[in-house]
Amino acid sequence: MIDLYPAIDLRNGTVVRLHLGDYDEETIYGDNPAEVALQFALAGARWIHVVDLDAARTGEPTNRAVVGAIAAAVAGRAKVQAGGGVRSEASAAALADLGIARVIIGTAAMEDPALVARIAARQPAAVGLDGRSGQVAVRGWLKGGGATVLDVLPRFADAGVAAVIITEITRDGTLAGPDLGGLQAALARTAIPVIASGGVGTLLDVEVLAEMRAEGRTLGGVITGKALYENRFTVEQALEVLA
Repeated sequence: MIDLYPAIDLRNGTVVRLHLGDYDEETIYGDNPAEVALQFALAGARWIHVVDLDAARTGEPTNRAVVGAIAAAVAGRAKVQAGGGVRSEASAAALADLGIARVIIGTAAMEDPALVARIAARQPAAVGLDGRSGQVAVRGWLKGGGATVLDVLPRFADAGVAAVIITEITRDGTLAGPDLGGLQAALARTAIPVIASGGVGTLLDVEVLAEMRAEGRTLGGVITGKALYENRFTVEQALEVLA
């Protein structure tokens, strides 16, 4: 079964979604992220995907207490993978201490690839590769990473990471459908489980992702946020499709 990852993006302690990664185009969907996470878990989600957008830009763990509250709320029901501002072994360890099951390394994976292996040797980790039309973006999507998503994938083949999360920024928050071509190419490029993010807007999108194949591999997971908040479908419905 491909895992579903309901997404909770944090900004100033609230649950938000950005449009195309633009911090000036945010929609607030709740002021109690822990309760939102609990409802996802009660609906059957085995994982919750959390990103501290403030930390992604600055590197400062602005919402760390909120992330800890999310982990505590779903403990025993769902696991949490969390990222945003994870740029050192210490920051990764701090999230583990909060009960985070898997840390996501984004900007630091591009700026210091060796850090990924060091963190992954100590705790479960994933690499977050965010691309704008396939070109890697870092620092909260505000700066270019100087390479393409497909070109950097091989760097992490032996890093020991549990997954690579690929987000196409031009699809994120649009509900216009995922970047199927880019995801297909990524599946063919790496044996690391690929988690798809960005653009999921309908149950059909979920179904298409569930059926995607390359080199005999399927996706490792599907992240969806806005579609759930906008009631395009429910966690239960998405899980049924992925099953």
